Amino acid sequence: MTTEPPLRADAQRNREKILAAARALFREQGTAVALDDIARRAGVGPGTLYRRFPDRDALVRQVIVDGFEICLAAVEAARAEPADPTGALERLFRRVLEQRDRLVLPLIGGPVVRDPRVQELQHAIRDTVEDVLATARSAGAVRDDITPEDLITAAAMACRPMPHLPDDVSAALAARHVAVYLHGLRPEGARPLPAAAPTPDTIGRHVAMEPDTPYHPATD
Repeated sequence: MTTEPPLRADAQRNREKILAAARALFREQGTAVALDDIARRAGVGPGTLYRRFPDRDALVRQVIVDGFEICLAAVEAARAEPADPTGALERLFRRVLEQRDRLVLPLIGGPVVRDPRVQELQHAIRDTVEDVLATARSAGAVRDDITPEDLITAAAMACRPMPHLPDDVSAALAARHVAVYLHGLRPEGARPLPAAAPTPDTIGRHVAMEPDTPYHPATD
């Protein structure tokens, strides 16, 4: 298997600027935003964008992959803390919240990308979350009926930006909601939950949205 040579430092900086601009504009206008507008926001020429990402699908795919890789790293870090399952869950949510600006497509919505790497990451996240929950259940730190889909959906909801609020206010509210949610995971005094969430494949389709369904951010 061949690997691409590493980018020069300036090329890597341009690539990161393009991805940051894409995330911002996807959040503001959806994935149909003009690529020239992304290049302009990034401060690079259209040719530079197309050298890194030959078409819209390539750019959208990379934004999605980057987001899922961030999520996988967060849940893997939580799995590596089996001695402190409660703290691991708290830190998991905190890591995801801190990176939520980079999760615009995986957690907020976007077109389905039928790509092996994307599907691999989705399944790895789900399986790793289950490992984290299994450890927490064994320690009596989490009620038995919590599923990976419950945690994944809660993270998506917490990370979704609330319209018309300053970033600091939105972040403070998200942190409070996560604290309330984590308290609700405790087994003490737990009441039965409604029926379990849909299957992982259904969750994946919902998170990514159906083909040709644009993401429309909240507007006035």
